[in-house]
Amino acid sequence: QVQLVESGGGLVQAGESLRLSCAPSGSIFSPNNMAWYRQAPGKQRELVAAITRGGRVNSADSVKGRFTVSRDNAKNTVYLQMNRLKPEDTAVYYCNADGYYRGSYSDYWGQGTQVFVSS
Repeated sequence: QVQLVESGGGLVQAGESLRLSCAPSGSIFSPNNMAWYRQAPGKQRELVAAITRGGRVNSADSVKGRFTVSRDNAKNTVYLQMNRLKPEDTAVYYCNADGYYRGSYSDYWGQGTQVFVSS
């Protein structure tokens, strides 16, 4: 079973930065696409940013210019550098990855890491 493990969330003040990391643990899994989603209280989960194995990036308009997604394919790790954080960025951030595992193609989710931005 593929488990995605996120780290790096926390409580910060508006204008500060955080860096999230996510990697599969305990499995032989080489992700194809990797992404970060977030879900704020009372809202639907939304895509924050995604990156292909080749490095092609797609990000939400609300975070462009502030958040940067990157990955280290050798470590199967995806990062989300979040700068100039705003209170509206407060949410649980989830890592998502897809790829082949034991012959089947599927996507997997992490358990989420809380980001809280105070004003």
